[in-house]
Amino acid sequence: MLIDKAYRHDFRPRHRARAGLAIAGLVIALAGAGAPVYAQSVGQGYTQLSGGQVAGAIATFQQLAQQNPNNVEAQLGLAIAYRRAGRDAEALQVYQRVITLDPSNRLALNTLGLLGEFQPDWQPIGIQALTQLLQLEPNSLEARAQRAKLYYYQGLFSAALADYSQVLSRTSDPNILGPAAEAHTFSGDYAAGLALFDRYRAAGGAVRGDQAIAYAQALRESGQLPQATQLLEQELRRSTNSDTQQIRLRGALASTYAANRQFQPALELLQPLRGRTDSRLTLARAFNALGDYGQQASYNQESASLYRQVLTTTPSLSPGVRREASFALGNSPEHRPAALQLVEQLAQEQPGDASLTLQRQLLTYQIGQTTQANLVQQVRSAFPQLPGDPVQVRYLGQLLSRQTPPIAELLPLYQSLISGGATESFLYFRVAQIFTQQGRLVEAKQALSAYTGTPAGSRDPETTQLLLADIERREGNLAQSAQRYQSLLNTVQAGPIRAGAIQGLAAVYQTQGQLQPALALYDSLVAANPQNMAYPLGRAALAYQAGLISEAQATALLNQGAQQYGATAAPPELTALATALPPAAERAGLYQILLASDPGNPQLQLRSLQVLAATNPAQAQTQAAALVAANPAILDWYFVQGEIAQQTKAYDTARQSYQAVLQRQPNQQDALLALAGLEFEQGNYRQADDLYRQALAVNDQNATARTALAALNAVQGKPLAAIQQLQRWQQEQIAQGQANPQVARQIEQIQGGLLMQRGIQPAWERF
Repeated sequence: MLIDKAYRHDFRPRHRARAGLAIAGLVIALAGAGAPVYAQSVGQGYTQLSGGQVAGAIATFQQLAQQNPNNVEAQLGLAIAYRRAGRDAEALQVYQRVITLDPSNRLALNTLGLLGEFQPDWQPIGIQALTQLLQLEPNSLEARAQRAKLYYYQGLFSAALADYSQVLSRTSDPNILGPAAEAHTFSGDYAAGLALFDRYRAAGGAVRGDQAIAYAQALRESGQLPQATQLLEQELRRSTNSDTQQIRLRGALASTYAANRQFQPALELLQPLRGRTDSRLTLARAFNALGDYGQQASYNQESASLYRQVLTTTPSLSPGVRREASFALGNSPEHRPAALQLVEQLAQEQPGDASLTLQRQLLTYQIGQTTQANLVQQVRSAFPQLPGDPVQVRYLGQLLSRQTPPIAELLPLYQSLISGGATESFLYFRVAQIFTQQGRLVEAKQALSAYTGTPAGSRDPETTQLLLADIERREGNLAQSAQRYQSLLNTVQAGPIRAGAIQGLAAVYQTQGQLQPALALYDSLVAANPQNMAYPLGRAALAYQAGLISEAQATALLNQGAQQYGATAAPPELTALATALPPAAERAGLYQILLASDPGNPQLQLRSLQVLAATNPAQAQTQAAALVAANPAILDWYFVQGEIAQQTKAYDTARQSYQAVLQRQPNQQDALLALAGLEFEQGNYRQADDLYRQALAVNDQNATARTALAALNAVQGKPLAAIQQLQRWQQEQIAQGQANPQVARQIEQIQGGLLMQRGIQPAWERF
């Protein structure tokens, strides 16, 4: 179709004779001496073309081109003849020769643009030719639409959409609307993609083959998953052979099944494609979707391996495929150096693409070449505001949504992307995570609700439930949190969700004083993941706090973990063990190493400042105050300041820090307990009693408050009342199938008369 169309443009049959004479006259005018004979030969070649004697025309023009290689008309005739013969590669070369001789030859420029879509490595040639043509004819709708299509085929969506923005309001041609709909969809603008598909269908366009793949993706990402599935299943039934289109349809349908959590049907659909060299790219895309939707890192790793095979075996890969590969490689730690290399190549080719800057910054941080503090500084410097290009904004959203854990210091960028046009719904979830880390639990719930209101969020209830359980645990709603975690464990098999639920439930048990069940949960994690050092570290933190292992044993495990993980990729369990242990000067270097990767971690900051406070209390107080001043909305820093102030006996500052939290959240349990502990320490027993009872009013199962009230009775000379309180609490726990050895030890201390002023008062330290 395209060859015939181009030929009609080159040489209209109804004007064959006149065209031949006109060209002959033109050649005579340009050739000089001996021109009539040469012009007659050119005319003969065109006459042969018009009479269907293509082979003869090729011979004629080849001879003329050899005689005079710089003659435009001979070269142009040869190019047209090659096209008529279907020898497109040779035609392409000759048309390139024509525009070298005559850069403004519209016929050659236009035809190169049409030929550009025949093969991927011809697309840049077509783009360059059409760019030259548009300089001559800036209002050419056909040339601009064709260039937009070639940009889209190359994955250069910013340029494609910029061209389409000048075309779409001026046409109802389905041949333009169809590719435009695909380009908008694959660029991440699903709403615009659907709207254009509607226009395309209204103009008589049929959604078949590769267009069905794009249309299905637009439907899927807009929440119309059943319609997407039905469309692809129907197209796959139509395509009964094993051609490349059927391969792509299988991959697209497998990705759609994965989005609907139908993982087994997806794998069955992909099975016939395994081991085929012509299916690598399709398989890579499908396995990446399986890994993302199923939270199975093994599929992401398989996808990355396939992408690397594609990169090493396929010449002239388009920028779009290479960028796509860089995203997939970035999912797997072992492939991130290769991803960084790809991104650096792309950045050299596209220096104006801000999203490549962010991707390079994130990868550099993820592979340990820079610290989080440096990363935050670089990102803030590079993005004082969002790029004006909506495609780049969508890329930025995809990149930050994949950063785990999210970087709290970049919260303003996350929020501006949400409001600035990024279509990646998981950004809402990342914002909810950051708010949760910062103790801004009401805002966390709002962001989480926004995520569940998106099509992607509505299909991701397990991830939402996991974070909601964590929020409830932090709120002190332990029963509801435990129930939610248990429900996940009863229904979910995905590794990361299940592991998160186990660790969350263990934290609930720990807060409730149920140390044995908490340790049993960690034991199950260790048994199921024997190669993962993180889980023994998490178990050690819990066992140490329960008094089941010594400080020396916990320290030995900490040193082993620090040696294994080094300064990069330290899991949160290593930090948990480092902060569970008391502050120690010999661990100051480890605190700084961990803080370099996670400067926003309040537990680490506290331990580091506690070590500093032992030798320079004034400097420690100053640094704690600076953390509060820099982050006044984050409650954790007030606790850090309060605990450092209490350590350095700046009691008024400590009291003001905890009260500042209570002014914002009057029933904040940790602040109530911290302030109660301060009053207890200073002998203000009535105030301490009131605060502990206030904490119990929020959560009557709070172990710290209940045991502290008994301790208050003991230090005020009421040991029998204290023992009775503890025994009642102990009986309630036993009735619930729980046991807290700390309660038994506290009873023994009171019975033995060993209680000193705060000697058995449970640690109120927030971290």
